Amino acid sequence: MTTTIKLREDTKHELDQFREYRNESYDEVIKKMIYIVKTVRTDPQLSREAAIAIEEARKRIKEGEFVSEEEAKKRLGF
Repeated sequence: MTTTIKLREDTKHELDQFREYRNESYDEVIKKMIYIVKTVRTDPQLSREAAIAIEEARKRIKEGEFVSEEEAKKRLGF
């Protein structure tokens, strides 16, 4: 089941900043953020590591260091 939610344009822009790849859905972004928030309560260091990993992934993507979906499918035999 899916639902529609209203977001202000500035909120959408902020969510876009957390995407690791162009086609990452807002559902995936929000779930990732929820995971980090929950984890910060029980293991602050792990949450910090997750945030750093996300930032590093975004940097690699901007630099063009990633595998396309087509290439990943080929490598995995799909």
